[in-house]
Amino acid sequence: MAKSHAPRRGTLQFWPHRRARSEAARIRNWPTLKEIKPLGFVAYKAGMCHVMAIDTRPKALTKGEEISVPVTILECPPLKVVAIQLYQTDPLGLKMVSSVRAAQWDKEMERVLQIHKKQRQVEGTFDDVRLLVATQPKLTGIGTKKPKIMEMALSGTKEEKLKYAHDRLGKEIAVSDVFKEGNYVDVHAVTKGKGFQGPVKRHGVMLRHHKSEKARRANVRGSWTGPSMWTAPHSAKMGYNLRTEFNKQILRIGIQPDDVRCPAGINHYGVVKNNYVLVKGSVIGPQKRIVTLIHATRPHVHLPKEVPQIRSIIL
Repeated sequence: MAKSHAPRRGTLQFWPHRRARSEAARIRNWPTLKEIKPLGFVAYKAGMCHVMAIDTRPKALTKGEEISVPVTILECPPLKVVAIQLYQTDPLGLKMVSSVRAAQWDKEMERVLQIHKKQRQVEGTFDDVRLLVATQPKLTGIGTKKPKIMEMALSGTKEEKLKYAHDRLGKEIAVSDVFKEGNYVDVHAVTKGKGFQGPVKRHGVMLRHHKSEKARRANVRGSWTGPSMWTAPHSAKMGYNLRTEFNKQILRIGIQPDDVRCPAGINHYGVVKNNYVLVKGSVIGPQKRIVTLIHATRPHVHLPKEVPQIRSIIL
């Protein structure tokens, strides 16, 4: 008799399967660039559409022809630099030694940060400088005012980072200051939340025989000894997990919101009012989800450097 075998149902690549603590993604690995600028930007997912573009890849079968390319629209209101964070390296990693906050604040910032009456100065030695930036959802139409506070790394030496941070403190950073058309980015975001789901949908467990007591239930849930088996496919909440997609190409950085504006607005989002970015392919999360873009940490040498010539945007 042949040996019965079935592949493992449900991945253990991401463990534990827990919901993200916040919609704002946590970045643990930053790339290294020669140019002095922030290494990331924060945008809001508006939706998907497709563009008609001329294929400029030199070895493609459709070279010089008009093709349809799926894209994701990300609205990019400018970020506000609210503080400078100074870090020093110790055996456990980076430890913050000083923080300098902007002199003037927006009213919405009182919701998330405590205002210091006395202005601090840079003190002591440091090894790294990072920016504390705030999103400005009030400039969009998503219906929220409370900003998200995130930390952005800078490229360059620590002296160049400190000079750049002092120049930008209290000012705004646009998406065009960070990225250019044709750049490859890594997308960090939180996926759609699915709520409480069973093992069939959550882990892909096969349905049992129709004469079984329950059809949508796992056959094996582990050994009898032990209170629980964490590798077994259990029912639980599904989705709303922090995930990363690598090497997404920016096809356009637009400064005219009318190019992606529908008469009734984008479905489930509304009207785009700020600069926008067209990213090739899909992006994690539902509409209105905050998305963090950083420069590619592992760019592939065979990825095309050419950017398609966009003729029209089909909404």
